Amino acid sequence: MAESRVEWGITERPQAVLAVLAPNGQRTRIDINSVPFTIGRHSSNSLMLNDNRTSRNHLKIDFEDGCYVVEDQNSRHGVWVNGKAVSRQVLHNSDVIEFGVRNCYQITFMLEKDDIHRLMDHLSPHSSGDGLPAAGELSKLRSLMEVARALQNSLSTQEVLTAVVDAALSVTGCERGFLLLHTEEGEDLGISVARDKDKRALPVTDLRVPTSLIRRALASRRDLLSMTFDPFEEDSVRPENTVAALDLRSVVCLPLIRLRGSEEETRSVGGIEDTAGLIYMDSRKVAADLSGVNRELLQALAVEASTILENARLIEQERSKVRMEDELRIAREIQRGLQPVGMPTTGWFRASGSSIASRQVGGDYFDIRQMSPDAWAAVVADVSGKGVSSALLASLLQGTFLMASGDTSHIGPRMARLNEFLLERTRGEKYATVFYCILHSDGMLTYVNAGHCAPFLMNPDGRLRTLHTTAMPVGMIEDAEYEVLQVQLNGGDKLVIYSDGLTESEDANGVFFDTDRLRTCLRENAALPAAQLHRALIHAVDEFSEGGAIRDDITVLVIEYAPDSHH
Repeated sequence: MAESRVEWGITERPQAVLAVLAPNGQRTRIDINSVPFTIGRHSSNSLMLNDNRTSRNHLKIDFEDGCYVVEDQNSRHGVWVNGKAVSRQVLHNSDVIEFGVRNCYQITFMLEKDDIHRLMDHLSPHSSGDGLPAAGELSKLRSLMEVARALQNSLSTQEVLTAVVDAALSVTGCERGFLLLHTEEGEDLGISVARDKDKRALPVTDLRVPTSLIRRALASRRDLLSMTFDPFEEDSVRPENTVAALDLRSVVCLPLIRLRGSEEETRSVGGIEDTAGLIYMDSRKVAADLSGVNRELLQALAVEASTILENARLIEQERSKVRMEDELRIAREIQRGLQPVGMPTTGWFRASGSSIASRQVGGDYFDIRQMSPDAWAAVVADVSGKGVSSALLASLLQGTFLMASGDTSHIGPRMARLNEFLLERTRGEKYATVFYCILHSDGMLTYVNAGHCAPFLMNPDGRLRTLHTTAMPVGMIEDAEYEVLQVQLNGGDKLVIYSDGLTESEDANGVFFDTDRLRTCLRENAALPAAQLHRALIHAVDEFSEGGAIRDDITVLVIEYAPDSHH
């Protein structure tokens, strides 16, 4: 009996698909060919997601008691449906599934042909005496089939909406139909489709009833179908544009609601603010057929058109996101181009560094610059916040330090001027932590630490010393003083400068890499030259945070003092 039940479930369940939107904007369509359908980052899942922030086995979709059900599989960040965390929930058409972290995968659950099948069920199969559908029913059936065909084959929202208007005219018997949508400002209605009962396009000027009156009628109704308008009498409307003057026998207004979630929710319309637009139909010769069955058909068509509009909005949103990500990718490439082209691996000054952005563009910045044959300058900065604004400010800081001189006596005044400049431009809303230093060939390191993570000065035998904060971050308070300190380096000493994104990297359980793990890693690799120590440190963080979240930019700069290679 158990086998028979499973076989029945597979045969009878409606076909469902998943529209998968990847973080990079790529969209794919996945059929749910069998259940349970599992999703996670492990390769054994029905759908594998290439994102370490998702759990190995994140969720499953099953089919139970005639419904698709999504169930959390004890995932780390949870399962979210339409913006709400759920452990188990019945799925409805167009439900959006997310994975509890920002900029992760987004999956839209869809039932193929579900709305069209429901439309067909409303048609009576025995409308004529010989047991065959009457001519009027066949006309409606053909119109609904055209909607179904458009849904299946057309990539054009306009074509599908046109088919919906044609079907609505066929159902009601009205002579003209207009689909009106709210403009971007939301205060007016614009005509998107204009058709007659013979499926011919009409000029938009054929709708002579002012849209302001249509809006008033739409706002006064709370049910899905606003059946008939009363004759319009309004001082601001010219008499020749009233329903009476236009000699209209029937006027039908079909609101198109803004989808919120499940279809059950869409059937309750509270007013014009809940609508995306409407289908307006009128007739001069015959009264509209608004029998009970036709009302249900119109309601189903309205839900279908509303779904189409919502899908079109989501697609445009995805396109905008892809365009934005392309622009950010270009910005990221520019930002990478501003980083040092090459690092010195020979001579008395050697260095190796990198900056990994948590987003497309980052607020961290590092640079090295040879001031003279006997002096090199280095800087690591971390701008508060994330994203484009922080990246722009980081680039500004880079320009400031590129213009700096090699005179160590200028370090303090330069930081003070930078602090004043940032306060004037950002009004304290943005600040930056900065570690800036100049190393001379005699091993004298002159530095200022403006609120930055304390770098580690490491001897070849693994002994560590921290270069603590000497001043406030730049751009935070007025008249801040920037104390400049000096420390003598010995041959083989290495300076490790990093941003807090390194120590705040998380593993799959939300545990930080922290400074204790950083100290251990440095001691274990103390004998390595700068480039190899840098690689070992990045590898240790990557290995630790596998499956965890990268919430902040990670910047590391390793400087090695090798006086024996001076010449």
